[in-house]
Parts: sequence; C-alpha cells; structure tokens
Amino acid sequence: MGLGALEQRLGHSFDDPNLLHRAMCHRSWVAESAEPEVSNERLEFLGDAVLGWVVADLVFRNFQHLAEGALTDLRKSVVNANALAEVAVELGLGDHLLLGRGEDAAGGRRKTSILSDAMEAVIGAVYLDGGRQASFDFIERLFADRLDDAVDSLHRLDYKAALQELLGRDGKPNPDYKVSSTGPDHDKTFTAKVMVARQTIGRGEGRSKKSAEQAAAADAYESLVES
Repeated sequence: MGLGALEQRLGHSFDDPNLLHRAMCHRSWVAESAEPEVSNERLEFLGDAVLGWVVADLVFRNFQHLAEGALTDLRKSVVNANALAEVAVELGLGDHLLLGRGEDAAGGRRKTSILSDAMEAVIGAVYLDGGRQASFDFIERLFADRLDDAVDSLHRLDYKAALQELLGRDGKPNPDYKVSSTGPDHDKTFTAKVMVARQTIGRGEGRSKKSAEQAAAADAYESLVES
C-alpha cells in the first residue's frame, strides 16, 4: 500500500519519503526481507525523546495552574503506549506497517506495542525530515486536544482500569492482586503485588487495600509502557 495517503493523514509531506518507509519497517519484516533494510527502532528511539520534549513544553506553557506532580501525570496521560497506539489507529498506521509473516498472522497490526513504537518512529521521521518546528507542530496537532481532555480526569486516574485495558489490548490475561498488611489494626500498612500469569509485574504500598492496589497497578502500568 502506497504511503501517499498516509502522508495526507499525517499532514506532513516528506522531502525524504524513505524516512516514512523506514518508520513502517518492523524488525520482524526486516528479518525476512531479501533486501538490505533498517528497522524503525532507531527512529522510535528518537521519536520517544522528541515526543517527551514537546509534550513537556506544552503542559508547562498551557497549564500554568498545575503543580509539578499534576504536570507529570498529565504528561504520562499521553506519553504512554496506550495513548500512542490510539493515535496510530486513528491515523491508520496499522494498514501501512511492514511486518513479518508470523507477526502479521498473529495480529501485529493491532498490537499496542507495535503501533505505539511505529507512532514514535513516525515522530522521529518527521523530526529528521522537517526539523524542530515541524515536529513540534505535528505533535501539538495530534496531542493538544488529548491533553485538554486529560486535565479534567486527572483526579479520577484509575491505574487498575488502565492496566487492565493495556493488558487486554496486548492479548494478555487479566491482572490478579495479592494484598498483605502489617501493623496494628488502627495503623495498618498494606502491601500489594499485581500478577499476570503468576508473574509479578508491579508492587505498591498504601494506607488501605485499595490504595495499595492502585500503587501496584501504577507501578506495573508505568513499567509496561516504558519497556
């Protein structure tokens, strides 16, 4: 499938179309290709850094009433695999991905991890092709409204729900929480761990069972989206 339609949806006309082509090259496809190709992993690395810079700039300048902790939560609301994959779906990146036969057959075009990596690779490609201002404008166009929407729900951030959604989109089992407590009844400390397929993926503490589970879910969520 040609990339001209994708360029139109992205709103960026590439001077070097090979950059957009490379952004679509998953390592599974490169491994099977008879031609010398480079995967999108280096572009993904660059795009991740550019995205972090632009979103930090946007939240700092546009939400001056928020304290540092809220700014961090706001940034995380869009700089994560789940949000990036959603944007990738909206742009139709999955239709243009170059995947190995096995990965394609396994539903790779719908996987959160592959879509989010490709979205970061596209950001890296736009940065290399158009420079700082082009990449800033591109990210602002895609994410500014999401940041506005996220501000209203910061106080309702539910990491348990977010973690379950993230796992579900990657085809993984639902998480299981194990909670223990220490201390007297009037001053207990709760410790939680969240497990998937009997493997611990996050830990947390709190003054209640609910807060400990949320802390463990947050730990797991951040680990998964940053991996």
